[in-house]
Amino acid sequence: MPNKKHKKKSFKQLLTKYLDIKGLDIILVLEDGREIELYKNRSIVGDMIVTFDVNNGERKIPLKRVKHVDMYAA
Repeated sequence: MPNKKHKKKSFKQLLTKYLDIKGLDIILVLEDGREIELYKNRSIVGDMIVTFDVNNGERKIPLKRVKHVDMYAA
């Protein structure tokens, strides 16, 4: 059998894919232990996660500060 090489997707590529799925509730856990819930209006711009909260306030979170991501199907 031929051995197929699978390219590992980077964290940024996978997160971009999941951010596009509006039915997922996504919670970021940062290096300092804080949890941030991302609203449905979210995207990645450069190396920053950009989200708008209920009051239309923009929030930018650097990817390098994200420790892990929890996702839940809504």
